[in-house]
Amino acid sequence: MYRFLLSRQWVILTLVSLLLIPTMIRLGFWQMHRYDERTARNQLVSDALTAAAVPVERLTTPGHTVTRDERYRSVTATGSFDTAREVVVRRRVNADETVGFHVLTPFVLTDGTVLLVDRGWIPADAASQTAFPKVPAPPAGRLTVTGRLMPDETTAASGIKDLKGLPDRQVMLINSEQEARRLGARVLGGYIAQTAPEPKGDTPELVGRPGSEDAALNYAYAIQWWLFSAGVPIGWVVLVRREARDRSQAAARETEQAEPATV
Repeated sequence: MYRFLLSRQWVILTLVSLLLIPTMIRLGFWQMHRYDERTARNQLVSDALTAAAVPVERLTTPGHTVTRDERYRSVTATGSFDTAREVVVRRRVNADETVGFHVLTPFVLTDGTVLLVDRGWIPADAASQTAFPKVPAPPAGRLTVTGRLMPDETTAASGIKDLKGLPDRQVMLINSEQEARRLGARVLGGYIAQTAPEPKGDTPELVGRPGSEDAALNYAYAIQWWLFSAGVPIGWVVLVRREARDRSQAAARETEQAEPATV
């Protein structure tokens, strides 16, 4: 009855089914791995955002690479803004996905070391982005700023090309090494996204808090792949039984047609 399983069509179908089962199981485990990664990342970000603010000098120094555990940590710094050497970061969007600039202002600490401060987003106020935009001034004089510590931006990590030949005082990436060369100063590794003091008139628009990744979606995908893997053998059995039934019925009809009619 089941000799048809040796046919070319059924051999191929069976081999494909046997390959699909472990593939789907592995995809399920991969989704669970992504779930664990995203859950850990969300917890790391949550811990960093809720940790008490510390002086920035405790976490970074000139040439330091901000680590995964240090990212988003709340830090404080005391000094004054150097608006004369301020730059803007091109092609940045706000919460509404409107393209504009981020304002990157050197913040000179009491010992002369420079901290890069991303003061937030401003719109492009000209027909093109070649002209330097009108930038709201930060508070003058000595003050304390608070922000989330961020690692240097690189093309490899961000996907943003570091274009050359840009208009004066415009950059593509926030990178402390590049800014150290431009400023001729000792610049702390990484930068901070300012959170306080809040700007007058809500401009520049402060960079929003990092969002959490949807880890639950990966968990659901893992369950889905494993259900699919369980469904493959069930589906194979259903198809085999249907084929066997159809062949049996066809054979019975042929037998009836072959029998001589009763006189």
